Amino acid sequence: MKVLIATDKPFAAEAVTGIREVIEKAGFELVLLEKYTEKKQLLDAVADVDAAIIRSDIFDKEVLDAAKNLKIVVRAGAGYDNIDLEAATANKICVMNTPGQNANAVAELVFGLAVYAIRSFFKGTSGTELLGKKLGIHAYGNVGRNVARIAKGFGMEVYAFDPFLSKEAIEKEGVKAVGSAEELYTTCQYVSLHMPATDETANSINYELISKMPKNALLLNTARKEVVDEASIVKVMEERKDFKYVTDVLPGNHAEMTEKFAGRYFSTPKKSGAQTEEANINAGIAAANQIVDFIKNGNERFRVNGK
Repeated sequence: MKVLIATDKPFAAEAVTGIREVIEKAGFELVLLEKYTEKKQLLDAVADVDAAIIRSDIFDKEVLDAAKNLKIVVRAGAGYDNIDLEAATANKICVMNTPGQNANAVAELVFGLAVYAIRSFFKGTSGTELLGKKLGIHAYGNVGRNVARIAKGFGMEVYAFDPFLSKEAIEKEGVKAVGSAEELYTTCQYVSLHMPATDETANSINYELISKMPKNALLLNTARKEVVDEASIVKVMEERKDFKYVTDVLPGNHAEMTEKFAGRYFSTPKKSGAQTEEANINAGIAAANQIVDFIKNGNERFRVNGK
């Protein structure tokens, strides 16, 4: 039984060591493909493996069709839009992610970005504080819960909206649940996005929502580029000089945003929310354990595609 680690951006050495221990203890063989530069290298590597662990690597139809023995691929992280789920299902390949393993890393970045923005991007001019401000968490999953935990430490008032969770489930953690996205954006000066990219969420963060935010609003996006309607961001920021946008996902109109909204807009050059040593190790080892559990016991708990 061969397990491939295919990572254009390699795991930390400690993570690879931990993955190897899990895989070899199970009696499987570990194969490494790191820092590859051509798709052909990936196509060759998947040809005879039974399982694969990837990060942001693209597993499209061509790759999945080439993986004749592949039974499972695990994305070491929460997002999995780099995998063609339909092609995987057609090839009878189970696709999983590792939810929660990167959650604290992403949540901490939210506050790094927030402080950077409200302190005038460290330009030396007067800024504001987080204490007592209202923070809205849009989608209250693993990352959202960690954001809430940290926000309480800053003394913020924390609100959340999640259409898939009950008011009771949210409020038992000391967070104020609101009944709609509109209420969240109307109430909160700061809003942090944590929903996945789906057909339902695509461009859902639009003018109608963000234009309702209170004075000196700050929108934080450590989720996915696709959830934000970029034209709406431009429109609101043109109309409101008090509106700031910071993101960990480079917008398609980054050059325009940089030129028009200097001092009110910032994007990391590459998505870096999960780029910590701890998250790197946690997600990699979780992926290895899930592969072993799937192959030996048929456990599909974190499956994200159809059968």
